[in-house]
Amino acid sequence: MSVTEKTELLVTDFTEFPDHTQLPDSDGTFVKNFQELPQSILLTTSVRPILDQIHPDGQYCIGQDSGIYWRVAQPPEPPEKGAEAPDWFYVPDVPPTLDGNMRRSYVMWKELIPPLIILEFVSGDGSEERDKTPRKGKFWIYERIIRPAFYAIYEVKKAQVEVYHLVEDRFELAAPNNRGHYPIAQIGVELGIWQGVYQGVELPWLRWWDDLGTLLLAAEEQAEKERQRRIEAELRIQALEARLRELEGR
Repeated sequence: MSVTEKTELLVTDFTEFPDHTQLPDSDGTFVKNFQELPQSILLTTSVRPILDQIHPDGQYCIGQDSGIYWRVAQPPEPPEKGAEAPDWFYVPDVPPTLDGNMRRSYVMWKELIPPLIILEFVSGDGSEERDKTPRKGKFWIYERIIRPAFYAIYEVKKAQVEVYHLVEDRFELAAPNNRGHYPIAQIGVELGIWQGVYQGVELPWLRWWDDLGTLLLAAEEQAEKERQRRIEAELRIQALEARLRELEGR
């Protein structure tokens, strides 16, 4: 990071840097489309058991359409101009709550640990997510200031995900493995596209797999799997009992 970029993060007219309780947690815009919420839930509930194993102390947080503040914007600029709001991100080794309160946003100058991965869900043509305009473009801010290890751009209309890996100080386009997935080695999972039905809708969903290629199930999928197992077990017991009654009647 250059001296100019570091200065932009640090210089402020405030006598004290604000924290997550003093900064807006919304810019007043609507969610872009109805798929974003179930997509976020799918990603979160399927990967959480993995993250719980990695962090037995519970020290991690997941943001869903939540702000990441990277600089204190100067008046007359509104505070949210110094923030980006990824559709989904994960930060390791930070508490999920602060002072007993749910986080309103993630404030870089208070915690300094960058997200491991940031995911953006494209609603338009993808130009916003790929904008490299210095100090304004989303891609530029993620690459040069927030600096996650991975940045992924998911386009449901094209049934594709584009994954970038931070190498030294620049994002490099990652190549998929032989399963068509993108390994996130730090947490032992893979990211990719799954064509199927979730919450009653068939789409090319963005999903996680483990490093052996097994699909990670969302909470309701796991519950349904357990329900089917119980039904099958009950049917086996009923069949066995019927067989025993048949043998006893001979």
